[in-house]
Amino acid sequence: MGHRCGPRIAAAVAGVLVTAVAAAAFLNSAPRIPVDRGDRFFVVEKGESLTSIAERLADEGYIRSPAFLRAVARLYRTEGAFKAGWYRVAPGSTALRVHDLLVSGSQSLVKLTIPEGWTISRIAALVEERGIAPAADFEAAGRSRTLAEALSVPATTLEGFLYPDTYFVPAPFPAETLVRMMTETFFERLDEAEPGWRRLGGGKLFETVTLASIIEREYQVAEEAPLIASVFGNRLRLGIGLESCATIAYIITEIQHLPHPEYITLEDKGIDSPYNTYKWAGLPPGPIANPGRVALDAAFHPARTDYLYFVLRDAEAGKHFFSKDLDTHNKAKKLYLKK
Repeated sequence: MGHRCGPRIAAAVAGVLVTAVAAAAFLNSAPRIPVDRGDRFFVVEKGESLTSIAERLADEGYIRSPAFLRAVARLYRTEGAFKAGWYRVAPGSTALRVHDLLVSGSQSLVKLTIPEGWTISRIAALVEERGIAPAADFEAAGRSRTLAEALSVPATTLEGFLYPDTYFVPAPFPAETLVRMMTETFFERLDEAEPGWRRLGGGKLFETVTLASIIEREYQVAEEAPLIASVFGNRLRLGIGLESCATIAYIITEIQHLPHPEYITLEDKGIDSPYNTYKWAGLPPGPIANPGRVALDAAFHPARTDYLYFVLRDAEAGKHFFSKDLDTHNKAKKLYLKK
């Protein structure tokens, strides 16, 4: 149903029209600002106000006038429509183009899926393959003691603290920012797995993450992860070597830089390395992979058992046979490995 405009409404409409005309004139006449930002991105934070966005855009040289961007947003009634995310703003873009980009949410993101149990070096290769960042840059960030300290990671590198998940990022993207993002996600997931982890102290957290990384590389069926955790926990308490084949594979692939072995030999089990859990009791010096939620849950909440051994009994199903004594374990090995 139609109605007449009062004087105040008519004045407001006239004001908007004047703003629109002025905006059009400015867009047509104002020179674009030549800027060279390389691989820099503009980030709109979740819940950030238009005023904050406009002022930061101007401060960083993307637009000339925060007031003008706000006027454009009022004109199009998009004050609350700016979407959070990372944006690559082309050099010399007009305020209207910047407005449209941030309102559309067009970030041209690359999907990056990090499998559970991958190491820094494997993740780095994938990051480079996806065109996100050079592998060397990612490795440097992931192994940076300074960055680990800045992110409150109780270790000299971020191995074990880069959460395996699916991330959506622009390409290219700063390697250090991606590493920070993955580490922050790790602590978010850690809060879900073990809300009281902060009471453990840095040393205990580091040990638990190291254990989780071994569990990650050993379990194949999620429901068995707590059982495997119980085996390793029992062995640690008794001072028995963990005898994890995953640690041998880590030595061969990550330290010796050789292809992944098809099987672990007696010679492999004799390799002189602090990561060799056949040769030395206790945990290795640090994580051998980046564990996911299942392995973290298992490391913090192992099953209560008397098991000290396990052997793969069904390769297709990924299930293991668990035993309490060496004699039973040896019989199981003969039976299942022969199959």
